Amino acid sequence: MTPSVHRRIQTRVLPFFFIVQQQTAAIVQRFGKFERIAQPGLHIKLPFVEKVAGTVNLRVQQLDVKVETKTEDNVFVQVVVSVQYYVLQDKIYDAFYKLDDPVKQITSFVFDVVRARVPRIKLDDVFEKKDEIAVAVKTELAQVMDDFGYGIVKALVTDIDPDAKVKEAMNEINAAKRTRSSRSRPPRPTPRARRCRARASPTSGAPSSRDCASRWTSSRRPCRAPRPRT
Repeated sequence: MTPSVHRRIQTRVLPFFFIVQQQTAAIVQRFGKFERIAQPGLHIKLPFVEKVAGTVNLRVQQLDVKVETKTEDNVFVQVVVSVQYYVLQDKIYDAFYKLDDPVKQITSFVFDVVRARVPRIKLDDVFEKKDEIAVAVKTELAQVMDDFGYGIVKALVTDIDPDAKVKEAMNEINAAKRTRSSRSRPPRPTPRARRCRARASPTSGAPSSRDCASRWTSSRRPCRAPRPRT
């Protein structure tokens, strides 16, 4: 059962009484016409005249929408957007009567916003601009869903998953870059060569640190710099 199905649940109906659970609102109808909104607690209804048409869940709910689209450089990605929404306390009537399935409505607008923005962004920039995409989704949903009695707490881009072949190619490119970078670095002197360099004095005619390091590397013997005469 989806979170949007809020009719005929969470309410115990008796012949003359009915109970509404916490964080729930019940819609009472008289002869098929809206009569009142019952808040949590024990309520009385007229048998054969009034009935509980359904209930509205007032808790914050989360919907995860997976959207497949492509970037500016023609790479297909799957973007997962998590939307947290709730029913506005003063618009319970609108949430029950105006919108039949809020999940489908929210999903449609998430698809529309994501597929309008991601194709204008390159793949490398999608990861950096995911917060901008989330803000655009929240702004668009908040404006539209308010008319139907729903508020948007937050929208988050929780996952960006490129095509498997694209990910494999990107990993190979990054591995090749790291290999070339490591080969271009000069060899680091050994600890013995660093100590030899520290003992060498430029004014006493002692060997320089470069000569000392190369001599140690080639001969594998400690390079001892002569001490200056006093």
